[in-house]
Amino acid sequence: MILAAGRGERMRPLTDNCPKPLLPVWGRPMVEWHLLALAKAGVREVVINTAWREDMFPAALGDGARWGLRIHYSQEGRDHGAALETAGGIAKALPLLGDAFWLVSGDIVAPGMGFDGLQARQFVDRAADLATIWLVPNPAFHPDGDFALSAGGRAQRPPQATDRPLTYANIALLRPALVASVRPGSPAPLGPLLFAAANAGRLAGQMLDGPWHNLGTPAQWQAMQTAP
Repeated sequence: MILAAGRGERMRPLTDNCPKPLLPVWGRPMVEWHLLALAKAGVREVVINTAWREDMFPAALGDGARWGLRIHYSQEGRDHGAALETAGGIAKALPLLGDAFWLVSGDIVAPGMGFDGLQARQFVDRAADLATIWLVPNPAFHPDGDFALSAGGRAQRPPQATDRPLTYANIALLRPALVASVRPGSPAPLGPLLFAAANAGRLAGQMLDGPWHNLGTPAQWQAMQTAP
């Protein structure tokens, strides 16, 4: 599932008439880089949730056939009048998703993310885990981080004083049970559910290899055009 429903307020005016994930980076819409990586990893079914200017997504991406994918659109704007936030969007889309699925935000750029099939199978085998999340060193805009990562690959919250805090990279493998408490159609954030899973010992973590960019402002977006 690719999260693409938000308006991208901090990216205005670029997002006044274009959803943030459809803004181009290196000659392609940001979201297309995820579609390419998912297709390369063998994924064949993709759900994209939409709200702001959601009519532009099918027009730009079609049904996914050009990448060997089948894209399903979960239209929060049409059905609910606005975006449902991260967990709310996932809960609405669950009928389109499987027993375990990749989750990635449509407005990040992570060229090294490979959506490894082996990692996905290992996650499926670890039935007790509700999610595996990928972590990155804290960017300047989020210096306190979200989690610590134990030597055994567990994401922990809150970080202990001796742990190095890390930031959730908006890339994960999830089970539907993570959002079981969210009523479909209700807005809800994902962060508190990940924190609860960590506190229950049911959240795995990995460091993300390679560059990672969360493009939040027009200046950050402009800087990315010439610097892969």
